[in-house]
Amino acid sequence: MQSQSIPSEHDILYEGGSTGVLLIHGLGGTPIELKRVARAVHAAGHTALCCTLAGHCGSESDLLATRWQDWAASVDSAFERLSQRCDRVVVGGLSLGAVLALHLAAQRPRRVHGLALYAPTLWYDGWSIPWYRFLLRFAVYTPIGARYRFMEREPYGIRDERIRAHLVAALNSGDSSEAGLAGTPGPAVRELWRLVAKVLPELPSITAPTLLVHARNDDVSSLRNSTYIASRLGAAVDLTVLEDSYHIVTLDRQRNIAIARTLDLIERVRLSQGASVMQRQFRQGMSVLKPEGRLLRLRAGRDRVASQPRF
Repeated sequence: MQSQSIPSEHDILYEGGSTGVLLIHGLGGTPIELKRVARAVHAAGHTALCCTLAGHCGSESDLLATRWQDWAASVDSAFERLSQRCDRVVVGGLSLGAVLALHLAAQRPRRVHGLALYAPTLWYDGWSIPWYRFLLRFAVYTPIGARYRFMEREPYGIRDERIRAHLVAALNSGDSSEAGLAGTPGPAVRELWRLVAKVLPELPSITAPTLLVHARNDDVSSLRNSTYIASRLGAAVDLTVLEDSYHIVTLDRQRNIAIARTLDLIERVRLSQGASVMQRQFRQGMSVLKPEGRLLRLRAGRDRVASQPRF
């Protein structure tokens, strides 16, 4: 196992206000998948951090040296760094990143203030996945399956042909920090399934307000992934279904809708947290009857005692 407690050179940080947004990329992917979201978050006055998962933005052997616990540790480390800068943190993720965001929210119920889940992937059941996909769960536990690579294939999670062409060029460039690996090794997929097995029973305990964004025609993970999550979370859920995108909703044609919904969520969280502060201040300013019959009005920074008749 590998741990990642220091920032990666591939992390993307935009420093802004006291509301922070942590963004987590997908399996075999890179922080660039979420850069447009991060830029929009920053333009709205907030702080955004796209973290790098352990074993990513490097070679296939780097990825094979990690387990899902290493990926979760990367997220936890990034969350702590962002929490030092910000009063409240919303956590978002794409595909595997969305599953990791759910796990973090379950582990940090009072500190994750909102979730933005883009095409969460519990199951590879999109229309482009081969019909024999159910065999893959068994195959990855065999010596042959351990050597198998799940190669990226048309349409590469992108409906827009122009954007897809740029993605394919980046995949073929040999620089995995740009678009990730061209193929995901079987053991890494096995680790995703192990993470999912951990997260599924955690769903009812998650109470952070949640945004789900999923393409109706997702080629990698069907809309069922998001509807399943929405039906089991213990939180208020906003499910946005995109009609003109595929899996990578943060880059595809309707990315601006995903971004707008994310900014709406951040604003709701910010206002909600502000209201909570006001409620605490209000309670502090309320009159409290003391046993000796005096009324103590508590104010921020000072106490004032007023005489009252005894009851």
